[in-house]
Amino acid sequence: MCKRVAVIGAGSWGSILANILVMNGNKVCIWSRRKEQVDELNKQHTNHHYLSDFTYDQRLNASNDMSETLADATTVLFAVPTKAMRSVAADAAVILKEKKLKPIIVHASKGLELGTHKRISEIISEEIPEENREGIVALSGPSHAEEVAKKDITLVTAASENSTAAKNVQRLFMNNYFRVYTNTDIVGVELGAAFKNIIALGAGALHGLGYGDDAKAALMTRGLAEIARLGISLGADPLTFIGLSGVGDLIVTCTSIHSRNWRAGDQLGQGETLKNVVANMGMVIEGLSTTKAAYELAAQKKIEMPITTAIYQVLYEEKDIKQAISDLMQREGRSE
Repeated sequence: MCKRVAVIGAGSWGSILANILVMNGNKVCIWSRRKEQVDELNKQHTNHHYLSDFTYDQRLNASNDMSETLADATTVLFAVPTKAMRSVAADAAVILKEKKLKPIIVHASKGLELGTHKRISEIISEEIPEENREGIVALSGPSHAEEVAKKDITLVTAASENSTAAKNVQRLFMNNYFRVYTNTDIVGVELGAAFKNIIALGAGALHGLGYGDDAKAALMTRGLAEIARLGISLGADPLTFIGLSGVGDLIVTCTSIHSRNWRAGDQLGQGETLKNVVANMGMVIEGLSTTKAAYELAAQKKIEMPITTAIYQVLYEEKDIKQAISDLMQREGRSE
């Protein structure tokens, strides 16, 4: 059955997810603030700033009018950076109320809000009243837009406390190369998705410094242990961290050149300044703000996170990367 889906955010991930939805037989409108991007998507069916060599399905419509985008939508997918989520959700809430709509709300963003340390679903629930949403679903897992664009096999999780909403999202996105599992632990899925970006910064830095596979495997393993400790203290199910949105997302983000966080760490490891790394990336590096949020949360919860602390010190206290690694390696011995 054809559904009417609104996609808010036309970056690489939002636009590729929109394309999947169109190819799955749904009527989709994608929103962007930038008129030139909307015109490019509608006329050339490309999105060169984000995916330079991909042509979108001609049935995908784009608009810079959010009211037009949301009209009659039964599902709304948010795919904007974490720092923009609250303001964009608030704008959408006004329109949903005016139009008396109650869609399933899906988000495909990965991060924590600076200052409040809130998860994406918490931000959305605060900004969009319950009478204007059927449920909130987090769509997350080991996935890069560049590979989904090529129809590589990809598996993700649709997580929600509302199992009916999660199953509806599962049906909406699934096809022969994009498989979706459901999960009721939205806390763990969102935290795993956010925290793995911290470890990816470290993995990239190791590569930039010339370290080999042993070091990377050690970082990922011990990194998973500490982000799981923090996640569990915040209410996550421990098993979630060995699933797609936990270890799965961690592996792909720590090993792929498609990962902005890995690329940022790689440049830092090669001696580039953080200011230049951010300027050169051209897209949001979620791991930078997530490192700060996780470091602050760990302090509040009294959770030991040595890797996260070391990365925080490199990013925000200008600690030398090699010294940070040396300090980690010379910590007092202990049992695993």
